[in-house]
Amino acid sequence: MGFFEVLTSLMVIVILVAAGFGFAKMGWINATTAPLLPQLVNRLALPTYMLWSFLSKFDREHFFSLASGLIVPYSAMLLSFGFSILIGYAFKVPPERIGVFRSGFFASSAIFIGLPVCLALFGDEVVPYVLIYFLANASLFWTLGNYSISKSSMHGNNYPLFSRHTLQLVFSPPLVAFMIAIILVLLEVKLPSFLLESFKYLGSMVTPLSMLFIGYTLSTVKYSDLTFDKDINLILVGRFVISPLLVIGVSYFIDIPYMMRQAFVVLSALPVVAQLPILSSVYGLDTKYAAIVVSVTTLLCLFVIPIYMSIF
Repeated sequence: MGFFEVLTSLMVIVILVAAGFGFAKMGWINATTAPLLPQLVNRLALPTYMLWSFLSKFDREHFFSLASGLIVPYSAMLLSFGFSILIGYAFKVPPERIGVFRSGFFASSAIFIGLPVCLALFGDEVVPYVLIYFLANASLFWTLGNYSISKSSMHGNNYPLFSRHTLQLVFSPPLVAFMIAIILVLLEVKLPSFLLESFKYLGSMVTPLSMLFIGYTLSTVKYSDLTFDKDINLILVGRFVISPLLVIGVSYFIDIPYMMRQAFVVLSALPVVAQLPILSSVYGLDTKYAAIVVSVTTLLCLFVIPIYMSIF
């Protein structure tokens, strides 16, 4: 895709985000009503979209042909996590920030923002690639990432890397729906057409609701808080430079479809996971730092994605 083609595709996202921003400023979306949007996306729209997409587009052979692609995001994110440890020590990231720093460095918002962005850029055929990346991203964030954040807490709950708690976090509604869809595909189960059609309509809410919520979130950001100190700049390097370059590097050694590689690069250059401020609050860490990181990376990704897309 050319640079201007990418910008044209991203205009859909920009318009929807701007609508959410405008609705927030007019008071139509506020602190009381806004939490409903991510709940609808994560608990209803995303699970039904995954079920519809997989069951209507996939068969068993197709799934096995794509499963080998998992090695790319897993390898790239584990390498990125290793870089976050080295860079964190080298630049003396404070203990109360180090867990948030490492998690934001290697993991992205691969489903809440990633799926709508990839749908706008590539269309429905990209969904399987997004889900493969999401599987790696979710499992690593809610184990390595969550563990790193809990370990850097001075007074929060310190959970082991693999525990009942982390399993509950990993198996979110979207991931459970994804796994159910895989099982149904492997068993070659056909759902009634009216059920698939219902899933399709419910799933179509993913992009508009996600972008409206991002617009609302951006409306709550105080521009005076958007300071670019050392620890924030280092996360920006991890999110927008090191993580995408690692995906590009690993994918050149592994034979995967061209669109899969494009999708993985875009997904690796997205904002940090939206739950980062929530986790930092739970563990008694620097919540403001986590919130600023989410806001800054969300703003900058609209400029970074066209650059990487134009490279291909």
